[in-house]
Amino acid sequence: MFDHVGIAVADLAASERFYRTVLSVLGAEPSHADAELVEWEDWDIGATDREHPVTRGLHVGFRAPSREAVDAFWQAGIDAGYRDDGAPGPRTVYGPDYYGGFLLDPDGNSAEAVHTEREDPVPDGCVDHLWIRVRDPAASRRFYTTIAPHAGLRIGVDEPDHVQMVGENFSFSLIDDGRPLTEHVHIAFPAQNDATVRAFHAAALAAGYEDHGAPGERAVYHPGYYGAFVLDPDGHNVEVVNHNR
Repeated sequence: MFDHVGIAVADLAASERFYRTVLSVLGAEPSHADAELVEWEDWDIGATDREHPVTRGLHVGFRAPSREAVDAFWQAGIDAGYRDDGAPGPRTVYGPDYYGGFLLDPDGNSAEAVHTEREDPVPDGCVDHLWIRVRDPAASRRFYTTIAPHAGLRIGVDEPDHVQMVGENFSFSLIDDGRPLTEHVHIAFPAQNDATVRAFHAAALAAGYEDHGAPGERAVYHPGYYGAFVLDPDGHNVEVVNHNR
């Protein structure tokens, strides 16, 4: 799994209603909710502020336990007045048994429920994949291959306009399809020890990437939270974190 993926939303109450409506159909309920942040295990939505502009142009896919659950996810959104972004059905271009349904959240990000026939330990309702539209896939590829040994990543697809990075039970694609760029996403990858967090940060800075937070404990999140942050070529905030618990 991703450790977590975070987005900033223009209206937290409106986005909370959307994600509660559709993710509850997949069996996922918030693990934390307050006036500033709502979390569903590995998916976080937070209010915008000066440091966190609204996220735009992101595609996120959530795991569904069945095709019927994909249908129910999409129908729950439509019934609540949210916008269609692709009715449920097979998408064999992504895989022979790939079945997805798509909606737009209040900020226009694409949210999908996806079911494929596979067995792994990731719970239903968790993030399966992201699609991030980038300025230069080759530049993004260099960044993510630089941090790959410390973030548990490898290359899946390697094409000029589509680079897919694969983790143990998730993926994210860096694409250039002529549409507006994705803006202001936070992606965090899990580490098993503090040394990996430090190695991630050092490797990124040695390659010339921008620091966004030196390795250290962030007890504001919880005691033992040890993370480091850098910016990718499109300014997305990328973290590796060890929870020490």
